[in-house]
Amino acid sequence: MRIDRMEVYYVVFPLVYPWVTAYGADPDAHSILVKLASGNYEGWGESGPLYAPTYSSESAVGVFHTIREYFAPQIVGQEFENAPDLVARLKHFKGNQFAKGAVEIAWWVLKANMEKKPLHQLLGGTRQVVDAGIAHGIKENLDMLMQAIQKGIDMGYKRTKLKFAKGWGLEMLKPVRANFPKHTFHIDCNSSFTLDDLPMFKEVDKLGLAMIEQPLPHDDLIEHAKLQAQMQTPICLDESIKSVRDLRLAIELKSCRYVNIKHGRVGGLQSALEIHNLARDHGIPAWVGGMLESSLAVGISVELATLENMVYPSDVGASSQFIKEDITEPTIEFPGKERVLKPSSVPGVPYLPHPQKLAKHTREKFILEAK
Repeated sequence: MRIDRMEVYYVVFPLVYPWVTAYGADPDAHSILVKLASGNYEGWGESGPLYAPTYSSESAVGVFHTIREYFAPQIVGQEFENAPDLVARLKHFKGNQFAKGAVEIAWWVLKANMEKKPLHQLLGGTRQVVDAGIAHGIKENLDMLMQAIQKGIDMGYKRTKLKFAKGWGLEMLKPVRANFPKHTFHIDCNSSFTLDDLPMFKEVDKLGLAMIEQPLPHDDLIEHAKLQAQMQTPICLDESIKSVRDLRLAIELKSCRYVNIKHGRVGGLQSALEIHNLARDHGIPAWVGGMLESSLAVGISVELATLENMVYPSDVGASSQFIKEDITEPTIEFPGKERVLKPSSVPGVPYLPHPQKLAKHTREKFILEAK
């Protein structure tokens, strides 16, 4: 297909409550939306790296700038028969996975629309429903957290992720486990600890968690392997896995027993597919993680989570739980009492930006058309 036009939007939309983690608080979601057009067809992608370079080295303004200045001129007016062709076109640009992901995901959705297929069919997904997990950031106090956990359990969530940080660590986790001894929990450390914290992790190891997500630095594989060798609880890598090569090295080093796959973090859906397949072939279970994103990106995550090795409940959920005003129409909501979501039954994905809402929440916009 020939890419005739690219539109890039930097959008900001408010959250119901600030999302607080080890690296700070985010009161709003900062996301980059890309629309690619070919003839009469179009496809949307989204990448949510956060406002500041705290989760990774990328930020929303940086992603917008990189796509506008460097990627758009390489893509618009060019022919791409498959996703690897597009990935190869941007290969000489180092890193910038979230920026690459926004463009590459839009290509996949465009392709799905052109072939009149739901996105998950192009990806090879077979699951008819996707289990959703719930995540809780750092709260003001333990009472608020306990109430939130109980509410999630009452709503039917099968697993709960808890943000875990210095000052909100064992003093939080031990009473949570005491109050909910049989529920499935895992903790997300967001790279906030080192091997010097091994005695603390030995205490965590006694609490029967499903996994410990990204305990050590965001670019580390070696020390995670040393930690995993001394732990019964599986280590799950998130920030450390940005490519297939990263996972291949992690497997060789035995750095993890789970992998979290975020389509933005790994540079798009082609990379996500390859990471999924490599994990599957080496017996490492996977699941889809989430950022602070609109229903567009979450809907794409649902399509990705239909792959066979996505066996742990993913970070997908109803828009209204987190976002004051989403930018899509419709927005993601659970179809019934069960905390599951169904993949698309229409070409591409069903959660598309609403023009008025998009305009309201757009901070900056860029358009490039082929000559």
